[in-house]
Amino acid sequence: MNSEKNSRRYFLKTSAVAAVGVTLGGLGFTAKSYARIVGSNDRLNVAIVGLGRRLGAFYEPIADKNSNVQLVYLCDVMQSQMTKAADSFSKHIDYTPKLEGDFFKVIADPSVDAVINATPDHWHAPGTWLATAAGKHVYVEKPCSHNPYEGELLIKAQKKFGKVIQMGNQQRSAPETIEIIRMIHEGIIGTAYLAQAFYTNNRGEVVVAKKAPVPEGLNWELWQGPAPRKAYEHDTWNYNWHWYGWDYGTAETGNNATHEYDIARWALQVEFPEKVIVDAEKYHWKEDGWTVYDTMDATFKFPGNKTIKWDGKSRNNYETFKAGRGTIIYGTEGSVWVDRGGYILYDRNGKEIRRNQSAGKEGGTQLGGGGDMSTLHVRNFFQAIRGKEKQRSPIDEGATSTLLCHLSNIAYRTGEVLECDTKNGHITNSAKAMKLWKREYEKGWEPAF
Repeated sequence: MNSEKNSRRYFLKTSAVAAVGVTLGGLGFTAKSYARIVGSNDRLNVAIVGLGRRLGAFYEPIADKNSNVQLVYLCDVMQSQMTKAADSFSKHIDYTPKLEGDFFKVIADPSVDAVINATPDHWHAPGTWLATAAGKHVYVEKPCSHNPYEGELLIKAQKKFGKVIQMGNQQRSAPETIEIIRMIHEGIIGTAYLAQAFYTNNRGEVVVAKKAPVPEGLNWELWQGPAPRKAYEHDTWNYNWHWYGWDYGTAETGNNATHEYDIARWALQVEFPEKVIVDAEKYHWKEDGWTVYDTMDATFKFPGNKTIKWDGKSRNNYETFKAGRGTIIYGTEGSVWVDRGGYILYDRNGKEIRRNQSAGKEGGTQLGGGGDMSTLHVRNFFQAIRGKEKQRSPIDEGATSTLLCHLSNIAYRTGEVLECDTKNGHITNSAKAMKLWKREYEKGWEPAF
């Protein structure tokens, strides 16, 4: 079965789940989310789908005997990715997972309890709701959705199928961040009113996308998944899809601001903004293949006179805030600097009164990664499935933070100041902007549940 159509037919014919009202591909399969009882030893059978730069985040939590999980599948649409992933995992586990290029076969296997979805952005939400409909719990990398509509569907899917869905906003599991957010909520800096989030990187020139033969070993049809079909263009599949328009990626805001927006929103205890103001542009290498902004300044106004500001510089590595990424929380009685390394607490006069720095390390602005926070976050996902820990990032929290990324992008694409409904984030002042709430799907991939 080399084509995505055949993959879907296989899933429809062989899936053990049937009759729940999820329609895929006009082929009209219905699937009932079956409740699989975890074995008496609590072991979870796990599949990883998407074996690119985030693979290293999963070595330790899966290899750890205390996690009590079995890696049963390594799945990717590129054959070489599966081979490399198997070799990498062989250094961490003493058994061999199956290599499978077809996502639909993986979720059709009733032995699979949980799926780690580390695919490109456009696959995050569809891959997640299909897996949950097939009875799987899902750890989905950030951003959890490609557009706001998909975030709403993920919340709906979680409620309908009753599965744990956790987004990969791993700083939610950092002990130092958990500690300082609790202290902020308890009033350590008075009333928190402003969060300044930022990200700085030195990404270089990108080749201009040109039509090219599909790379050997790549299932381009399945890679495109829910996106409208296009001829393959050079260097699209391996990371540059982030910068080549909106079919697959969510630009740097979806790629990285997701994390800092999440911490800012968590600290301020806000949900949906009243107003979104964005100034963004592509300033570097005007003639290269990068087709979206590379620099963004964004402001979100929330009820209660609270504000989140974003400073994102993808290709100018001047560290305005003296670090590559992080969030500064301002309160009426003090301030907090918090990033992946820990936090520093200041009084209202700017005097440091407390700091707590992590002993471990997690990649900051480098590609890919893995580290202490990711390990804790994945372990929390496993334990939440078992009912032994409170889930640190329920999908409604992940989707709400991700919405700030989408609103940033929509404001950039329309050139408008957006006014939003504070009950659900919907844009109230622009029909043009609301047209971008949802994407165009390849025929047969429209979600219907």
